[in-house]
Amino acid sequence: MPGAASAAAPSAATPAERRTLGTSVRAYVALTKPRVIELLLITTIPVMFLAADGLPSLGRVLLTFAFGWMSAGAANAVNCYIDRDIDAKMRRTRRRPLARAQVLPGRALAFGIALAVISTVGFALAVNVLSAAMSLFAILFYVFVYSLLLKRRTSQNIIWGGIAGCMPVLIGWSAVRGSIDWTPFVLFGVVFLWTPPHTWTLAMRYKEDYAVAKVPMLPVVASEKRVLGESLAYTWATVACSLLLWPVAGMTPVYGTVAILLGLVFLAEGHRLLKDVLRGVTGVHLRPMRFFHLSNVYLALLFTAVAVDPLLH
Repeated sequence: MPGAASAAAPSAATPAERRTLGTSVRAYVALTKPRVIELLLITTIPVMFLAADGLPSLGRVLLTFAFGWMSAGAANAVNCYIDRDIDAKMRRTRRRPLARAQVLPGRALAFGIALAVISTVGFALAVNVLSAAMSLFAILFYVFVYSLLLKRRTSQNIIWGGIAGCMPVLIGWSAVRGSIDWTPFVLFGVVFLWTPPHTWTLAMRYKEDYAVAKVPMLPVVASEKRVLGESLAYTWATVACSLLLWPVAGMTPVYGTVAILLGLVFLAEGHRLLKDVLRGVTGVHLRPMRFFHLSNVYLALLFTAVAVDPLLH
């Protein structure tokens, strides 16, 4: 009977359907690599404080945050599409959505392209054209230069590919000023120099993964002594560049003190690693992930000081 049919019709999605929808949403969010994006935004918003010489417009911060998330998410989603074959082989990445067949490859690619278009147009209309252009450059550089050209061909991949990860610094500055000058380029240099030792210590932990996937990260093709020697050189350069911001941007002694103290801790851990490898310590006993996690803390606290310092003037 019609009445019986109406009574039997469900009035809402079943728990199974809700779980399926939730799983799908989580899979698409995972394509954007949220943990990577968090790190990028840590470098964007503090620069906006510095560019504004105090508190930036909340609306401008929120718009930059939103479109910056979409921009980084676009690059990461397309990267997941490109790397779906090697992601399935590596312990660290085999739980990503494409490696687990949670999202069809074509849909992941379309999702990434859609985010790229929305973020670029959004930046252009709601922030400014310069920020939009730099956002688009970062996406294209990460996809075509790093993911397609460098990653599988050279151990220098992360050095030059890391340029894309430095762009949020310039985007944050231009979102406030509508122009670029030397100050954000100093912070661009900090992130650029910080990226190799940060990534190489992670790659040391997952060396076998990269070897199986035939990705020539430096720890795969070079000795631990060479990797840690080069990492320490970049660590020294990172700390030196962070101190250069003091005179260039007219920072207060508060920033200088924080940069020095953080730098000393960062360098001490880098020297600890090199000293251990020279004593014959190898493999997991080197504890490279301790440096990796410390490098995250270093960058977060340094950029926190960048945001706080203008408020002290």
